[in-house]
Amino acid sequence: MTFANFLTVLRLAVIPFFIMALVYDRPRVALWLFLAAGITDILDGFIARYFKQQTALGAFLDPAADKLMLTSTYVTMAIPATGLVFTIPAWLPVLTISRDVVIVLLTLMLYLTYGIRNFPPSLPGKVTTLFQISYAVGILLKNAYGLPDWLLTFLLWSAGFLTVFSGLHYIWRMKVMIRGTA
Repeated sequence: MTFANFLTVLRLAVIPFFIMALVYDRPRVALWLFLAAGITDILDGFIARYFKQQTALGAFLDPAADKLMLTSTYVTMAIPATGLVFTIPAWLPVLTISRDVVIVLLTLMLYLTYGIRNFPPSLPGKVTTLFQISYAVGILLKNAYGLPDWLLTFLLWSAGFLTVFSGLHYIWRMKVMIRGTA
């Protein structure tokens, strides 16, 4: 196992502890675990590219770890019983997970029907992820140290809008790819 893959596995291992910190009302611990997971995400990609440690396992595990971390964060922080004072509205995890499921199913359809294997992330998709993560960090900061309500409101609606926009953008890109194979 490469060091880059080890960091990805470490990020996966942090998830249960992060969830426990949320459930047991330890927002500061949860915040630091979330930030540590984010740092390992940055480092594993850098190390894999810089030291030529890119592997098929890493290409699968890294995005899976990212999605699992964000999904567990959103779902856990949407549950009012966690003890957090400020939680995520339930519609955002539902929207985010629905978008991801649609993208995965359409990508699978592209592969099975047209043999298209390469479907890289788009700029709107990356910006969406940035805002989704920023909103999660914002909620954690609000619970741990305080944060202005207007900033959380901005991040919430930006994450929601961009989730819909990027989902539609992925669908449009898929239609363009299908037309290119016809």
